Amino acid sequence: MDVGFLEAFQLPFMARALATIAVLALAAGVVGLGISMRELEFISDGLVHAVFPGLVIGAAVGGSAGLLPGALIAALIASLLFTLLGHRAGLGSDAAIAVVLTGLFSLGVVLVSRQSGYVSQLQELLFGRLLTVTAAQLWQIVVVAAAAVLLMLLTARAQLFRAFDPAGFEAAGFRPLATDLVLTASTALLVVAGVQALGVLMVIALLTVPMAVARLVTRRFALLVPIAIAVPLVAGVLGLWWSFEWSVGAGFAVSPGALVVLMLIAAYAIAVVARLIRPLARRAPRRGDRAGAAPGIGGGA
Repeated sequence: MDVGFLEAFQLPFMARALATIAVLALAAGVVGLGISMRELEFISDGLVHAVFPGLVIGAAVGGSAGLLPGALIAALIASLLFTLLGHRAGLGSDAAIAVVLTGLFSLGVVLVSRQSGYVSQLQELLFGRLLTVTAAQLWQIVVVAAAAVLLMLLTARAQLFRAFDPAGFEAAGFRPLATDLVLTASTALLVVAGVQALGVLMVIALLTVPMAVARLVTRRFALLVPIAIAVPLVAGVLGLWWSFEWSVGAGFAVSPGALVVLMLIAAYAIAVVARLIRPLARRAPRRGDRAGAAPGIGGGA
């Protein structure tokens, strides 16, 4: 079957998959700024793994309809635990995340292993079902992602102040705990929004890689979020198209979510190489400059 590029994205399942990536890219660009400025990438990793038992319990109780409520409850509980342990218990934030991450993820594995056919269920929860997102699930993703973005926009000034001047933030009378809870709650909501489509493992890349690419590409603060939104959009289009082309044309069953993540990693690798080459290109003298400098030196002598 010969299907063109534009025709492929007119298919309902491809259109919903692309719309899902677009929504998640927009939300990840906004929430990812707070994560990156505070260097809290490990928190997003911890939240993704902590959501796993919620997914398992939700699926066991309510089937596919129970995935979102189960993931949402688990994510909000985990975000509260991360923040409170880091602030109150005298533990470092990384130690608190590691304790909750390993405990909840292990609980999820134990729960899913007690069900029949757990291997296929585990694979779906870990790697997602991007091409099987239904219209109802897409609307759920839109609502949850919008809630995450709204929380960040309502506290944007406080989040930036906290990121750039923590001591001044506290001296000005702001409450770090409340601001941190909002950021972790926004991250948790974005995790819940993305985990249904991309899976537990692959949503980590969406939360961290686009903003990392943006910070390598530009130093202008105003361009960080637009670039962080554009990168996963391009990666999504390429990943979905190649997955479709290989599956239909070559007969290979390729995970679209995995390809999207690989495109994100490729974008990061290109940004790193470009960042390394840029200073070398500036230092290298041009041939015209060398040729023009020789007569001047001779004449001066």
